[in-house]
Amino acid sequence: MTVVSGFHEGELAVQRRAGVGAAAARLTGMLAAPALTGGAGRFLRDRDLAVLTAHDHEGRLWTVPLVGAPGFLDVVDDATLDVLALPAPDGPLGGTGAGDPAGLLRGDQVGLIAVDLAVRRRLRVNGTVVALGPTGFAIAADQAYGNCPQYIQRRQVDILDDPDSVPDSEAETDARRSPAGDGRARGRTAAIRSDRLDAGRRQLIARADTFSLGTTHPEHGTDASHRGGAPGFVRVESDGEGGDRLWWPDYPGNNMFNSLGNIAADGSAALLFVDFPTGTALHLSGTAEVEWTGPGVAGDDGGTGRRVRFTPRRVVGTTTRLRATRPVPYPGNPPLTG
Repeated sequence: MTVVSGFHEGELAVQRRAGVGAAAARLTGMLAAPALTGGAGRFLRDRDLAVLTAHDHEGRLWTVPLVGAPGFLDVVDDATLDVLALPAPDGPLGGTGAGDPAGLLRGDQVGLIAVDLAVRRRLRVNGTVVALGPTGFAIAADQAYGNCPQYIQRRQVDILDDPDSVPDSEAETDARRSPAGDGRARGRTAAIRSDRLDAGRRQLIARADTFSLGTTHPEHGTDASHRGGAPGFVRVESDGEGGDRLWWPDYPGNNMFNSLGNIAADGSAALLFVDFPTGTALHLSGTAEVEWTGPGVAGDDGGTGRRVRFTPRRVVGTTTRLRATRPVPYPGNPPLTG
């Protein structure tokens, strides 16, 4: 599929509704042909963590972590990125065997974001899978650009050699914080799949200060982005039918509205929460919509009069090798207003 450049109809519609069309138009150069060499290449090569958004073989959108030693994101040229890692085999984009090393196919549209939480830097790479093998895949990039440090909580992320080699003291802490609430250390449990959230996973979301958001557009490709705020900025509510809905306020940003524009055009969405003290990853696949509330209503923490409402359809819980230090909150996090 050839990806069309420039802002699409969903992004333009949200920009107009927000009254920032002229400001956004000045940023169209960020959507020009990618240039992965130079500073972008050095930043990517130094990373040991990225987040990937893609569709599984059944067409569901998922967002998953990718981890590797520095250098696993290898820039080949201005428009090609080799990713020397695959999604975790027990996760929602895991493969089924040697002939299917990942829930990806050549030609799939993917979005990748590399984030250095310690210095609040991030870089997005969106494009097409052009090669796939037993140890990784290659992306032909259509877009590549950095984002500002807003709403990133500063933390030092470590990658454990083995998720089962958690020190006893940490395992005890993991057990107390286990989303299952049953005293089991999260580093030693198998993937859990469901169509709804349980109480422990609602709590994980309620205390989160960070998540990754995946969105897509039928002609403009797939995207992965970062969302952050004060703990509790993502709200969990009953949908009245025994399930749950999530919502979070949209904060002031760069006015491009890549994520909200995709949601306006195609409601497919995927969320990834990582509980850094335990390494638990919560993957949600479902549908989202942009809700215009008007500025100043309860929960309009950023004062924009916008929020995103998300309904999970599939839930996958896994254990990762990710751990992190206690965060230093972004100083501009809006206070919660209800």
